[in-house]
Amino acid sequence: MNELIFPQVKLTLSIEHGKTVVFDFLRKKNIVLTPEEWVRQHLIHYLVHVRGYPKSLISVEDGLRYSGMKKRSDVVVYDKAGAVYMLVECKSPRVRMHQKSMEQLSLYNQHYKAHYIALTNGLSLLVYQMDYDTRHFNLQNDIPDYK
Repeated sequence: MNELIFPQVKLTLSIEHGKTVVFDFLRKKNIVLTPEEWVRQHLIHYLVHVRGYPKSLISVEDGLRYSGMKKRSDVVVYDKAGAVYMLVECKSPRVRMHQKSMEQLSLYNQHYKAHYIALTNGLSLLVYQMDYDTRHFNLQNDIPDYK
């Protein structure tokens, strides 16, 4: 798999039914290792081990309904009060970061109203702090540390 912008992580890989799987330490189960999952696993390790977010505040592939359709957000980080703090959309390293991906993230955020939204393909990372009062978003240098 690709080298990513996130620190290298020793993931637990195995083969199940002829497919490579990775043990997801948040969901506590094996997940088929797709390029997107490779990015997601590195991101969640980055959130927990570098940025200090408690595992208990992170949800992976959280379900939501948008326009009557079931969707899944990649990573949702909650604050201590249970409000959505950050919403992250992960893409395969083969997927270029473009307007369509940001629109998908923005649509999901209409449901969540996160303080931060982030988009990554593992090769680059865009993080925006949302200001709902002024209806603006501000580009950040990185994901903020857990406070």
